[in-house]
Amino acid sequence: MEKDRLTREIRPTSGLEPALRRDAPLAVLNILPWALLGAALMLAAFFAWRAYGPQDYGDPLATSLVAFEKQNRLTVFSAQLAPVVSSEDSRLLGLVESRQVAVIPAQVDYTLDLSGMDESRLAWDATAETLDILLPPVQVGRPNLDEARAQYLREGIWISRDAQDQLTRDNTRLAEQQASEQAENPVLMGLARSAARDAIRQNLAIPLSVAGYGNVTVDVRFEGEALPPSR
Repeated sequence: MEKDRLTREIRPTSGLEPALRRDAPLAVLNILPWALLGAALMLAAFFAWRAYGPQDYGDPLATSLVAFEKQNRLTVFSAQLAPVVSSEDSRLLGLVESRQVAVIPAQVDYTLDLSGMDESRLAWDATAETLDILLPPVQVGRPNLDEARAQYLREGIWISRDAQDQLTRDNTRLAEQQASEQAENPVLMGLARSAARDAIRQNLAIPLSVAGYGNVTVDVRFEGEALPPSR
């Protein structure tokens, strides 16, 4: 009798397990359509905001100034020069004379000092999507003489070591002076300004494009230059 009662008590409980296992997948299937619908609504709202939402990407002037802050001095152009100079030396009351001709390669860098760039040098035209930039003058650096590659031609019956050192020092000074003068000729200065314009356009166009402004026109001019006629 006791055994039969225990059997009757256990059977109903064990009979519920298959039903529970069948109902669990059905509950998941009932929730799944609602979850998919919610995800679809969220995606639709996101794409609607991207298409029709506010398109305020911030201040283009601030974006440009951040690009300038990353480089206070920008090298925009380098010129390779080869000054040809000569010097003479006289010793022993003019009895011993010598002369040296030198060709000393030199490199001159042209730079822009961007440390003073602020909003007063930038103007944004939202209608034309054009950014006007007023740059400081291009600066010509000090010539860097490559005396290791210099070529010398010496003339004289006898050239002492002191005379040779003096000739070399004089030619170095003359070569630096001549290279500075050559670097400031209009042709090289024009090339340096053109390179500066291209460099600034590239340095600003990329940050503005990333910020969401698209293909912005960047007009670059230097101090003393007028705005383009179309502007």
